[in-house]
Amino acid sequence: MIINRKGIILAGGLGTRLYPITKSISKHLLPVYDKPMIYYPLSTLMLSEIRDIAIITTPQDIQSYKKLLGDGNKWGVSLTYITQDSPDGIAQAYLLAEQFLNGAPSMLILGDNIFSGDGLSNLLKSANEKTSGATIFCYHVRDPSRYGVVGFDENNKIDKIVEKPTKPPSNYAITGLYFLDGDASFYAHSIKPSARNELEITSLLEIYQKNKSLDYELMGRGFAWLDTGTHSSLLDAGEFVKTIQERQGLQVGCPEEIAYNKGWIGKNEINKAINEHNKNDYGTYLTNLLDHI
Repeated sequence: MIINRKGIILAGGLGTRLYPITKSISKHLLPVYDKPMIYYPLSTLMLSEIRDIAIITTPQDIQSYKKLLGDGNKWGVSLTYITQDSPDGIAQAYLLAEQFLNGAPSMLILGDNIFSGDGLSNLLKSANEKTSGATIFCYHVRDPSRYGVVGFDENNKIDKIVEKPTKPPSNYAITGLYFLDGDASFYAHSIKPSARNELEITSLLEIYQKNKSLDYELMGRGFAWLDTGTHSSLLDAGEFVKTIQERQGLQVGCPEEIAYNKGWIGKNEINKAINEHNKNDYGTYLTNLLDHI
């Protein structure tokens, strides 16, 4: 059973790790190969059957997002825009989006995270069907000290969450993808700022963990999780998308394709997108999409 869950894309912040290329543009509008970065988290939400989506961004960037994405109708989704005056931690998203959520369960995704892999839709569907508690997605990494990391007990249940540990309890990092129930905003009000003066997402997850309502999905071999927060990782993400698309002939993070396959839009909307992109490979891909139906 798919519940009425709302989506949040956190696309605020100053992008200082990517200076100077983000001095005049939001990080999440930068290209990752042939698409704006924000297309990828948007596509992940759409794969999760989520159509009511809020985009949290800075006051100076909001008009650029509206110009790019509009109200979402061209993809059969509804987009709401929320401003973030200052970046005060991931958990702040649940305070900023409290009115938008109005007690609904949610899926939060960081605007600079890209997920790919066969079976991703099934993992997302499994998390979306849970009516209470929280579900996080964990990914095996070589250098867990750079991330928020989970530890497991003898029953493979999460027994600890540690932010950037010097002695990691496991190699499983917490990715920027969170399914939380309708209590998330209520719990977020009780969080105190950390030593770096941010409302940490790990603090929010610890509340669920103490309530024994924190679940997880492991993203094993064959899945890709890319964080595009540095110059090097941004380049790696572009090369990854380029390689997959050129070898398989399939798009990574194509909202039009997802919306069409789910029946949210029809051939008229695809044809409008083809006309808009008629001078590049993206338009050619959409044309082939219709030709093979």
